[in-house]
Amino acid sequence: MSDATVAWLIHYQSRLALHTLRASEAGHPLLLLHGLGERSPSALPAPFEAWPGSVYGLDFTGHGRSDLAPGGGYTAEILMGDADVAVAHLGSVTVCGRGLGAYVALMLAGGRARSVRGAILCDGPGLAGGGPQPSSPRIIHPDPAAVGTPDAFALAELSSDVRPPDYAMSYVRQAMHLGPLERPITVCAKHRPEWLEAVVATTDTEEASLTEALDYYASARPTEESDAFGRHA
Repeated sequence: MSDATVAWLIHYQSRLALHTLRASEAGHPLLLLHGLGERSPSALPAPFEAWPGSVYGLDFTGHGRSDLAPGGGYTAEILMGDADVAVAHLGSVTVCGRGLGAYVALMLAGGRARSVRGAILCDGPGLAGGGPQPSSPRIIHPDPAAVGTPDAFALAELSSDVRPPDYAMSYVRQAMHLGPLERPITVCAKHRPEWLEAVVATTDTEEASLTEALDYYASARPTEESDAFGRHA
């Protein structure tokens, strides 16, 4: 992918690559968030060709053409900050994430509910998620000889997560309370770690195919105006 189709964004000390997969004046943008160890696709994937607006792909810190994290520390919150920088650049967007990207998309839907016009959660590698009990005390040893992306530390640190499923549910509640859409989150994934099972179990989320989810969010409009605290008028 040429530099002409890449916008370089800054998140703290990291430079992030935001790829334009298709530019369009119609509709609102779609932002794709890749899975663990992946990168933005180099061309628009076929399932997203019918999306009426522009389509972008973000390389998370430690992935693709983006920088490695200073100090080698990676958390889902750091990647949420990456995506937040992209949303600030693009404006109101629909977000579609795979695996680790789905977890980040969910966090973004709650943390930036007024800017995210729907989060689509799809299958992909990473973040297995945690549970109510402490995880194994094993120590992961990234390969010190590995260079470039994906960062070995990212692969080790983001393959699982210590947070209980209710942590993910806090973002569902925020998306429902603060967002303007009746259906802010749609689950398309078939493989469901504990955090995603908790998301599916709530009546506030929907299950659908990727095509159905894209069709819905391409045309969905806010149902009501809301005040500064997210309360519907």
